[in-house]
Amino acid sequence: MDTSPNLPDQSFRDHLATVDARGRRKWVFAQKPSGKWYSLRTYISLGFFILFFALPFVYVDGQPLFLFNIPGARFIIFGKVFWPQDFFIFGLTMVTFIVFVILFTAAFGRLFCGWVCPQTIFMEMLFRKVEYVILGDAAKQRLARNGTRTAGWRFRVALKHVVFFLLSFIIANNFLAYIIGVRELGRIITEPLSQHLGGLSAILIFSGVFYGVYAFFREQACTVVCPYGRLQSVLLDRNSMIVAYDHKRGEPRGRFTKQKDSGLGDCIDCFQCVKVCPTGIDIRNGTQMECVGCTACIDACDHMMEKTGRLKGLIRYASENGIANHEPLQYTMRMKLYSGLLGVLVVILAALLVSRKEVDATIMRTPGMLYQERGTDSISNLYTIKIANKTIRQVPLQLRLEDAAGSIQIIGGNVIPVRKEEEGSGNFFVILPKQAIRSRKTVLHIALYEGNNKLDVIRTNFLGPQPDSE
Repeated sequence: MDTSPNLPDQSFRDHLATVDARGRRKWVFAQKPSGKWYSLRTYISLGFFILFFALPFVYVDGQPLFLFNIPGARFIIFGKVFWPQDFFIFGLTMVTFIVFVILFTAAFGRLFCGWVCPQTIFMEMLFRKVEYVILGDAAKQRLARNGTRTAGWRFRVALKHVVFFLLSFIIANNFLAYIIGVRELGRIITEPLSQHLGGLSAILIFSGVFYGVYAFFREQACTVVCPYGRLQSVLLDRNSMIVAYDHKRGEPRGRFTKQKDSGLGDCIDCFQCVKVCPTGIDIRNGTQMECVGCTACIDACDHMMEKTGRLKGLIRYASENGIANHEPLQYTMRMKLYSGLLGVLVVILAALLVSRKEVDATIMRTPGMLYQERGTDSISNLYTIKIANKTIRQVPLQLRLEDAAGSIQIIGGNVIPVRKEEEGSGNFFVILPKQAIRSRKTVLHIALYEGNNKLDVIRTNFLGPQPDSE
């Protein structure tokens, strides 16, 4: 992307803001922001925490509302059970999600990262706030780190890490509840540990990962690991909405003065925007990979503009064209094409979800067997049926011929019982009168019923003698 013409030195783009010339990490002591954007993010974060911690406990008809059991290849979304047979739906969902990310980023930049990304929310709205309470503000933390560390300070640091691990342990338990279910998690917690060594190991591993990320790795997860920041270079254009510094209004920078004709811009070079940045960048350098769009710099700058009697919005949500040419945010042709493609994918995905079969069955003639003669006037074929019951109820499955004169004889009873959320199988004969057989292979349609409710119709072939052989 283009950079500000008033900033010819672009060497800052050759290295991360959190790494010094020797390649050593520079610890970020982010100053606590305040302002309307930070308050709004706090409210949104509270909603996120409520949803994150409450959803595993929400059950519908005895099933969790959401479950992502990857080891067991079983997923429940809004109470609907998805099996490996439905993975094509997940594939299409992932394609739809990728297109959505492209469209959303092209239009709104890294709005997701700053407002609803779990990494940002947990780091900035939970762990960093706990850190402020225990260790004090950023200035106190910086002084203690660079100066003499007293016994009291060491105790507070130890307390911080204990609290961080406890929070990570709670998050890990809740995260695992999305995978194995809250009831199975309850058994791991309440039953003897020897019966759930695997589950306990998973909890400890997740706890260790979360603790390591939020206590030590922190913003590096966004600037080093997450590929989304690097994708900005190809997803953003000059019409994308970003957190931007108005260099036309702010440059040249200089110390605050009440003189009206000083020849300076509105930026008083107070570095407040840098001090509050959780990734340690200077937003005045232009669009950068490390920026997560958290708006902390907007609040800090607006506060200084208000104190100096200047207009707010020196740093604001805008596009590069909006800054350079005073143009409003535009819905470009590229965004329209992405929207159209996204709309098509959403319609296809919705149609697949609506038409998805709750009972999926496959019927095959028993291999290696020919037809059987039944008396002098009938022919039978032996079939095997395999059924996947994706519902949360037991299904007593009945079989009926749709468009042929004949009957179906289920081996072992009148129905094939299939337990909820399980697979079942059975064998049955299809019996046709000889006069109904007019070719070597006869196409049949077998309907699957649960009571009077038709669930599906399956096409198969019936093997019989040649008509002229009779």
